[in-house]
Amino acid sequence: MENKTLKFKTNINCGGCVSTVTPFLNEVDGVTRWEVDTNNKDKILTVVTDSATEQDVIDSVKKAGFKIDPIQS
Repeated sequence: MENKTLKFKTNINCGGCVSTVTPFLNEVDGVTRWEVDTNNKDKILTVVTDSATEQDVIDSVKKAGFKIDPIQS
């Protein structure tokens, strides 16, 4: 399956927040790479996945205690 890129608006706004969410995102099957742009006012989370769904990512970020909304591209 080919990689797809998902983008989300979050409230992950600092290095500590990124550290908190890291184990949750890293345990999602199919996520090959992810990053949070904490310099962007919307704190954009970009996830590259070969099999994980948008809902898988949303569930893991919410489990970590953060807000997350998909951005329709």
